[in-house]
Amino acid sequence: MIRRVMSTVSILAVTASTLGAQSVPTPRQHFGFDIGEDRKLANWDALTAYYEKLAESSGRVTVDTLGTTTMGQPFVMLTITSPGNHARLDELHDIQMKLADPRTVSGSAELERLIEAGRTIVMITHGIHATEVGGSQTAARLAWRLATSNDADIRKILDEVVLLQIPSLNPDGLQWVADWYNEHVGTEFEAAPLPWLYQYYVGHDNNRDWYAYTQDETILTVAAQNEWHPQIVHDIHQMGGTGARIFFPPYIDPWEPNIDPALTTAVNQLGMYMAAEVTSQGKPGVVVNAQYDAFTPARAYMHYHGGARILSETASASLATPVDITWDQLDSPRRGFHSGQPSWNFPDPWEGGEWGLPDIVDYMESGALALLNNAARNRRFWLENFHGVVGRAVEGWDSWPDAWIIPAGQANTTGVKYAIRSLAMGDVEVHEAQTAFIADGIRFPAGSFVIPMNQPWAGFANSLLEVQVYPDLRAYPGGPPLAPYDVTGHTLGYLMDFEAVAVERLPQVTMGAPISPPDFDFRLPAHLTGRNASRVAVYKPPQESMEAGWTRWLFDEHGLTYDTIRNADVQRGDLADRYDVIVLQAQDMGSIESGYPRGRVPDMYAGGLGPTGRDALRDFVEDGGRVVAIEESVEYVVDLFDLDVENRVAGLATTDFYVPGSILRLELEPGSNVTEGLDPEGTAWFWRSSMAFDVGSDIEVVARYGSGDPLLSGWVMGGDRLAGQPAIVEASVGDGSVVMFGFQPNYRSQTVATWPLLFNALRR
Repeated sequence: MIRRVMSTVSILAVTASTLGAQSVPTPRQHFGFDIGEDRKLANWDALTAYYEKLAESSGRVTVDTLGTTTMGQPFVMLTITSPGNHARLDELHDIQMKLADPRTVSGSAELERLIEAGRTIVMITHGIHATEVGGSQTAARLAWRLATSNDADIRKILDEVVLLQIPSLNPDGLQWVADWYNEHVGTEFEAAPLPWLYQYYVGHDNNRDWYAYTQDETILTVAAQNEWHPQIVHDIHQMGGTGARIFFPPYIDPWEPNIDPALTTAVNQLGMYMAAEVTSQGKPGVVVNAQYDAFTPARAYMHYHGGARILSETASASLATPVDITWDQLDSPRRGFHSGQPSWNFPDPWEGGEWGLPDIVDYMESGALALLNNAARNRRFWLENFHGVVGRAVEGWDSWPDAWIIPAGQANTTGVKYAIRSLAMGDVEVHEAQTAFIADGIRFPAGSFVIPMNQPWAGFANSLLEVQVYPDLRAYPGGPPLAPYDVTGHTLGYLMDFEAVAVERLPQVTMGAPISPPDFDFRLPAHLTGRNASRVAVYKPPQESMEAGWTRWLFDEHGLTYDTIRNADVQRGDLADRYDVIVLQAQDMGSIESGYPRGRVPDMYAGGLGPTGRDALRDFVEDGGRVVAIEESVEYVVDLFDLDVENRVAGLATTDFYVPGSILRLELEPGSNVTEGLDPEGTAWFWRSSMAFDVGSDIEVVARYGSGDPLLSGWVMGGDRLAGQPAIVEASVGDGSVVMFGFQPNYRSQTVATWPLLFNALRR
């Protein structure tokens, strides 16, 4: 169990309960400044050293190192509760595990005993997006307050709650951003953007990984959540600085339909309670029921595991540098409210002025303490509600099938293994059938995977395996769509190219015990990747896109040899002597051409490819090289080579065409090496930056969006504008070629179905 992977510091902390609060160092004593001071950021080295000191000197705090991050930093979790609860932590864990599985509770008497003896398990996570600097700083102040204060409210929290605090979900990015900021504070580059992704591979997308589990930090966090299955998870974020000062739930519609209604209402009441407490403290600008929805499981793992996920979003400054915001900047409509007008969900607008890290940390800490107060005062409710949500899942919902079956013998073994891993890592009980069986008149061979839908986390399985039908939400009848906060389709079978069958009646099947998450390296079979004899380079500018980072992750997972090239590498020329293929991931033309302006970042990070880089790329292709351009970068190569290619859906009104992240049918054309060895029908991931092409006669069409209605999962308006239109095209230029993807073939490294197209495009 995770809590047994304890540092020496953690063990010492348990014996320190007799030490007084005066022996616990204050943040100022440790860091040399108060947490939340303008222009002061503690980095991960300093923060982890402080958490060790808290654990050494307070009997309320232990520190566990759960593992290491992508770049080798320690990934830690604090357990904060009363010394008495620490002494019975194993018992409290056993109680929580029984509440998480009603099949292990013998009756109402035992249930009453468990609820009476249990504690509310709360997890608070900080700083997943490293440029949202307040969260990781707030973590230290909150931990210190809980470690030292003897206020009645704090003691109540410590007695009734076990807090699992992950002080940074992205220690690598925290270290980089803090060091970058501290290096340049007081100079012309104070608060300049970090000129590389703040999570090594995926940047800001690191909180969209909660069912794919591709990143080390995600894996460690999910393991910690599965270890305890908290009743409440509070995810602390920051948002833009010219709207509300802080957001709490209720979320706007839609909620994903596999979330228990009692959990939805629990989230609503907790968010409103937090809003009421923060507002009552004289903090204006609190908004609820605005901007953020609760649809995709990529961001809301705990909603499918019995826990209330509370997202808070606090207004940002300029990293740790304060900003002045005028009333005119605030006075504008937002999704669900108007930032300059009071309303039921925004009753006390902030009037503008200076806003900085002191305000951010104060608001964040107030919200977290309000949540903990609710968890303590309503301990019995949270335990009963949690057990009830799980109990209804074990009974099975009427809207669910009896089981999902993933038949054995499917061609795409990578997609099947990926899906089984996603489900099993999500604590879903997946069994392997020992013999063949028939269900709903369909014969399934031995070795098929069976997911019964009368189990605690069945909603997670159903969400990932069923087809999404996103509601048609408009500003008014016939009006523009109300934009989802994230995407609208996530059906694993389509993303990963395998078949999953819902059966209404599961017969008696001889099955093995639930399988453990398979040891999985994400690799496609060798026949789909083993033909890459090309010398490959991936373009990485200071303004690198997240999609480029995902691509580097994919190539690394497959052991593909490639070079990472920057602006200067391209500008020096002679590219054809070094490479056969250069990949330009999704990045707009202006960013590729010009990059960061001088004066915004230090000179070594300023600029783009410029005229010299354009000439070098042109020479590379004309001399026999291939450029693979994806989504926005297509505009750059079309302009560079004067290609007869246009984006036929560019500039359309959203009332005429709108695809906010959905899965479409794809039809492959024969005869291209990009489609060689692949089935003629497949899927494509289409979202806001994707394209459909109009092309001239000299352009080869490699693939088209499906004819008729192309939608498979999600939401599409104006799908007829895509139907049958080119999705991948290739142009000959001199002795070389340019392959253009209108859609993203490596969406968040989940689209196994289209990975082979990308790998084929690397062949020359």
